[in-house]
Amino acid sequence: MGMAAAKHVIEIVSKQISLTGAARIIFACAPSQDQFLESLVSESVGQIDWSKVTAFHMDEYIGLSASHPASFRNYLLQHLLSKINVGRFHPIAGEAPDPAHECARYSKLINEAPIDLICLGIGENGHLAFNDPPVADFSDPESAKIVQLDAICRQQQVNDGCFSSLQEVPNNAITLTLPVFRNAAHLSIVVPGERKAQAVHSTCLGPVDTSCPASIVRTRREAVLFLDAAAASLLR
Repeated sequence: MGMAAAKHVIEIVSKQISLTGAARIIFACAPSQDQFLESLVSESVGQIDWSKVTAFHMDEYIGLSASHPASFRNYLLQHLLSKINVGRFHPIAGEAPDPAHECARYSKLINEAPIDLICLGIGENGHLAFNDPPVADFSDPESAKIVQLDAICRQQQVNDGCFSSLQEVPNNAITLTLPVFRNAAHLSIVVPGERKAQAVHSTCLGPVDTSCPASIVRTRREAVLFLDAAAASLLR
């Protein structure tokens, strides 16, 4: 699954760079992306000129520094940015004293030019980034916003091993909004594991609405879903 997704992403990025000389990519930061990112690093040697890539990530906990082990900036550094040399990386500052101002700053960066590709996953509650069902909005006016994480989302962070207890998981985060996913040129979606099976079923076969925010990918022609057998187990 990870290798297949990596090869797909390499094809998209190398083509985009050959056409325009640059690529703008948003990355998910979660254990579900480990195998994909590992394959991307190894398989992209000689295939992608990473110096032509501007990288973003899609969410960050409010109050966490970049050096915190559970920070998404730390995850992306460990799994990708320390292994390749991107032209530019724009981090979300979770520790910014004014989170609303940080949302506005990041929205401006996202909107400076089209997003060519988002490499994403799907949460156990069907979230994309931290757009949980209670706060998801297919028509959000901004590209980044402050959200309160729901209980299922916070428990997932414990299930993933990112925190040792629910009490340690922050309640609030900055997230990219759903229109960013709808407007990107390509979506490459990597979803492993049995715990994601119901969310995959709802994404693929349920209604396209905010009860499963990831269902918005069904409105996109250039969206490819990579699953392992466990995540696909409820698809019949």
